[in-house]
Amino acid sequence: NLMHLEWKYAIITEHHNKYSFERRISMNLIVAIFLPILAALFVPLLFKKVKQLHTGWFVLLIPLSLFFFYASFIQRVANGDIFSSTFHWVQSLQLSFISYIDGLSLLFSLLITGIGSLVVLYSIFYLDKSKEQLHNFYVYLLLFMSAMLGVVQSDNVITLYLFWELTSISSFLLIAYWFNRDASRFGALKSMMITVFGGLLMLGGFVLLSMMGDTYSIRELIAQAPQLAQHDYFTWALVLLLFGAFTKSAQGPFYIWLPDAMEAPTPVSAYLHSATMVKAGIYLVARFTPIFAVSELWIWLVTGTGLFTLAWCSFFALKQTDLKGILAFSTVSQLGLIMSLLGAGAMSYHVDGAAETVFKYAAFAAIFHLINHATFKGSLFMIVGIIDHETGTRDIKKLGGLMSLMPISFTVAMIGSLSMAGVPLFNGFLSKEMFLTAMLSIKEFGLFSFDTFGVLFPIIAWVASVFTFAYSLYFVTHTFFGKYKPEQLPKKAHEAPI
Repeated sequence: NLMHLEWKYAIITEHHNKYSFERRISMNLIVAIFLPILAALFVPLLFKKVKQLHTGWFVLLIPLSLFFFYASFIQRVANGDIFSSTFHWVQSLQLSFISYIDGLSLLFSLLITGIGSLVVLYSIFYLDKSKEQLHNFYVYLLLFMSAMLGVVQSDNVITLYLFWELTSISSFLLIAYWFNRDASRFGALKSMMITVFGGLLMLGGFVLLSMMGDTYSIRELIAQAPQLAQHDYFTWALVLLLFGAFTKSAQGPFYIWLPDAMEAPTPVSAYLHSATMVKAGIYLVARFTPIFAVSELWIWLVTGTGLFTLAWCSFFALKQTDLKGILAFSTVSQLGLIMSLLGAGAMSYHVDGAAETVFKYAAFAAIFHLINHATFKGSLFMIVGIIDHETGTRDIKKLGGLMSLMPISFTVAMIGSLSMAGVPLFNGFLSKEMFLTAMLSIKEFGLFSFDTFGVLFPIIAWVASVFTFAYSLYFVTHTFFGKYKPEQLPKKAHEAPI
């Protein structure tokens, strides 16, 4: 009897400890999302009172601590565990803030906080405390960080929309940070008008989905996917939701806002336009694919729009003379590549056997290339900031021959460019090979038979890949090779401090 009681006590203790852990995690999930906004309240005070240290050193603690917090979930989420926390908001309208951590939301949370930490560290040395209004910059940055965490962790479509529009507002403030410049104000206004317009259409899609499924929960809507596909509003909801995704991720023809947004400071460009905000549309498509993948229209629109964007903007990247302009169009083209892979991945819902495996790998390749793009494009944006900082210009007509003067910057730029080009031994090569394999495998799917327009898909993918390689080398060769022209540079070129 004593052994039996000890065994029961051990079981009860184990369940109690597990419940306590889950409860602490649930509370921490809500706090983690709003922690950057709460920290932003103290940034102006730190900027005003603490003169000895750069404000960024205090701000750096926020994304860094959040990164390690989310990293602690990796093992358990890899084992299949899912974490959620609910904060009831307006119960009469079924509005609740539900923070939800699974593999997809955890990946994006790690990108948002990890790249965010590096961007804040970079900004400490890029932005001069004596010349810049740093309290504004870091308040906007923390506001944006909370908004993005809210987008990727929300299970309620209405709260997702609220955080979605908060990313548009905070990105508007960041792009217009140098508000005394006409180009900065114009770029900020243009980006906000296009992304907010798409967000409103997306809200319409969310309303239709909630009416169809009688719930605001994304998980419950996914569970009802077969029934939703039979509803009269299904196609309308699909199209409206894609408007939101395409405008935020700068897919053609809505990409026009992103090149003008490059007037923002380099840390902003590296954070918003390579790693986070433009990936919100990618996240939206990935999250709602289980609902809409049953529709052939979804596959056509996502895959076709992605490939068009990839080809169109990879060509225009070669026509740019501003280093940031090259990276802007290359970013849009790479987002198109990821979008087309998500479209190809949706085909796995329509086939079986070997073809299903191939298209599931296409979805995996989309997420894999998303990580690759965040790393190599984020680093390239920061290199452009260094070049601009140490030479006084981003015009490739004035640059050249910097390899011997800036060897460390050249090395980093070369690694990032070769990865973007898809050269073997670099991470971009693997995801690019998966992309080409997925496009060639489209013939396995009846909708894209080679007897129809489907034959264009692998051809466009191949041509765009050639242009991707070309603009990657164009970026490096015109900056670091060739003749050094000191008479055309506003500053004497030199390597940046370590």
